[in-house]
Amino acid sequence: MNSLNFRLYALPSFWEGVARIVDLGGTLNEYNYSDHPHQANFRAIQSDWEEVGADIIIAIGEFEEELEK
Repeated sequence: MNSLNFRLYALPSFWEGVARIVDLGGTLNEYNYSDHPHQANFRAIQSDWEEVGADIIIAIGEFEEELEK
């Protein structure tokens, strides 16, 4: 997963990750909020299609490498 992906959860730092080990109540969870549900849905779908596009680019590159052999 790269940094362009839409994430529901905010990406924690190393020390926040360490603190989550003892956070049995889940009080340290932070979410990425959107102003409107449609905006969140749009961002999630956009992220999905960006990943599909990235996969297609990788597949084309691998296919071209096979053709050159």
